[in-house]
Amino acid sequence: MFRIQTYYLIGCLIVTAVLPFVFPLWKDANGKSFYFMMDITYVALFGLSNTLSLLSIISHKKRQQQFVMGRLNMILNLILLGLFVYRTLTASGETAISEKGVGMFLPIFSIVLLVLANKAIKKDEDLVKSVDRLR
Repeated sequence: MFRIQTYYLIGCLIVTAVLPFVFPLWKDANGKSFYFMMDITYVALFGLSNTLSLLSIISHKKRQQQFVMGRLNMILNLILLGLFVYRTLTASGETAISEKGVGMFLPIFSIVLLVLANKAIKKDEDLVKSVDRLR
């Protein structure tokens, strides 16, 4: 019913919209879990990623636009991952991160799904171009 890239984008939407509520980003020295909604920066970046994934799913007829939004979403997830790494490396004092959570690696899963989606979009675009050449 849907093209394969739609399933990848739905997976990406689930990874960035649902799973951050389930898995903490890390645990501090006191053993308290830190979720993404405890920092406005992470809320904004996850929200932008969700929006781009949703817009990408909705614009399924515009493959080129879908491809560009996928690239932007990958860059956004790389920034998010970079912020997580920076935070873990520079945290000190009572906010020291004692244990990394699964939530910290969600942008990696999202990037993998976005790469697969963009690969499928490119494949569709190449197929349409080859059919247009035959006309």
